[in-house]
Amino acid sequence: MRQALVLGANGFIGRWVTRELERRGVPLVLVTRGDLPPDLASGASRIRADLAVEGEAQRIVREVRPSHVFNLAGYGVLRDQQNAALAEVLNHHLVRELTTACAAQGNDQGTVLVHVGSAAEYGSVLGAWREDGPTQPASTYGTTKLAGTRALVEVARTLGTPATCARLFTVFGHGEAPGRLFPTLLAASTRTDPIPLSAGTQERDFAWVGDVAPALVDLALASWAPGSVVNLASGRMHTVQAFVRAAASALGIPTSRLQFGAVPSLPGDGTGVTVAVERMQQVLGRVLPGDLDDVVRRAVARQR
Repeated sequence: MRQALVLGANGFIGRWVTRELERRGVPLVLVTRGDLPPDLASGASRIRADLAVEGEAQRIVREVRPSHVFNLAGYGVLRDQQNAALAEVLNHHLVRELTTACAAQGNDQGTVLVHVGSAAEYGSVLGAWREDGPTQPASTYGTTKLAGTRALVEVARTLGTPATCARLFTVFGHGEAPGRLFPTLLAASTRTDPIPLSAGTQERDFAWVGDVAPALVDLALASWAPGSVVNLASGRMHTVQAFVRAAASALGIPTSRLQFGAVPSLPGDGTGVTVAVERMQQVLGRVLPGDLDDVVRRAVARQR
């Protein structure tokens, strides 16, 4: 990897991908809208840009001419991100623009693009979530992320862009936004009061971000057809209650403090799905670790 351009480098997963690339000695150019943490890739080149501006991403790719681009920019994960027009721009149009910009030019073989998709693209589909299977997004975020994935597939197959979409699932770890489950449990570990929780019967394919970031970098170095979509997951479903209990054990939180059922579950927040990981196994030769107790223990140890 000659040089990597990381979009969204100051986001939760973007920071971990940046650190993984730095650990591997890859020269970096980081694109963010705001300031970066002072401890993040101090030797990297930095570009401050508003990627919602049409043509900005294309300009950056053509000026930097990186060998690889990681697109971790997006909009709509956080509850206060409710601007549907901005979601359409950053989750859909930006991906089309990037895939076009990374296409081969002249004697150039094209820039490798790894774009991060989302489980929200599958939405309310029951059964196995397969990359080439049905999708029924149930939110603006899921709908616009799916539009971005479809744009990548269309442009990459038409222009031969070496671009792939890596769909992520329930990623947790250090750097998550406050209010999400893992940071909530971390904060609660320093107190003694009861912890109100939902019933926790919903199932998820949990993944520690410390496992996800290396997989994204390895995916950039793997062989796949232009326009491929790959589920990055363990293929093992666990209830949210099982995750909470594993985290409580690792953090030393007594189970008597866990008040399951004190918070209403979200509508449609149910079970009945599995995540297909055969394509990840084929491309990378592995899937993400799925032993919940081990994964959570490693996440807590890294946090501390």
